[in-house]
Amino acid sequence: MKYAFVIDHSPIGALTLVEENGALAELRFGASTGDAVCAQTPLLTQAAQQLEEYFCAKRRTFTVPLAPKGTPFQLRCWQALCDIPYGQTRTYAQQAQAVGNPKACRAVGMANHRNPLSIFIPCHRVVGKNGSLTGYGGGLPIKEALLNLERMNAL
Repeated sequence: MKYAFVIDHSPIGALTLVEENGALAELRFGASTGDAVCAQTPLLTQAAQQLEEYFCAKRRTFTVPLAPKGTPFQLRCWQALCDIPYGQTRTYAQQAQAVGNPKACRAVGMANHRNPLSIFIPCHRVVGKNGSLTGYGGGLPIKEALLNLERMNAL
């Protein structure tokens, strides 16, 4: 059973958290419960609280159980994203190197694009080779806002 909880007012707009089998499975931009039952489970409450703490610069890492669904390559890419320190960025080339396939920059980019748990799995920390902001599921203004939040509070 999937459960969804909508956070109506975050600094980056509405967000929907989705729990499946006792773990956080998705973060959706906007208020979209889709095929999930609307409920405020203890796990979704905890995840929402941790997001609020993140946005208030009181949290740098998340402790809720995560269960993203993806291919083995995507899962490796998403795990590598979790290794990027708060307030720092990496390029797609650096991420490809981190997953053991230095020539897979585009594949890493596609895996990041399919990341179902943005923010919790921080794909916003990956930038173009010249430091430019490139694609983000929530849009580039949200990516920029998240990076700015982290840079301002990383000291």
